[in-house]
Amino acid sequence: MSFESNVKLTIALANPDLDADEQERETRNLLRDIKEQDVESAELVAVTEIPEGSKSVGGFLVGVLQAEVSLANFKKLLGYLGDRLGNKSIELEVEANGKKLKVKASSREELTAAIEQAQKFVAGN
Repeated sequence: MSFESNVKLTIALANPDLDADEQERETRNLLRDIKEQDVESAELVAVTEIPEGSKSVGGFLVGVLQAEVSLANFKKLLGYLGDRLGNKSIELEVEANGKKLKVKASSREELTAAIEQAQKFVAGN
């Protein structure tokens, strides 16, 4: 499988009600669950890739993880994220074939729309 056929996702959980430790725990739980899906790779985002204004704990960005998944499993992973994160505020960045799409969602309806947008984006490449 070539690298071009994979989709890279960056998922940022944004929950202002949680402190940094709680946010990190929630992110690590999500990471563990994503690794149980059929993904090529999944990991926390290292501080070297830190966007301006973000917080870090223990060398990793708080609330941010990345996953790489094949096109064949992309839709399945998005469906899982929709079920798991439907009522949470998230930012989702999708990278496929050198193009990026960034969407934000803070409700199940917004997340469903963002997932549909991401699927169309990847299918259109």
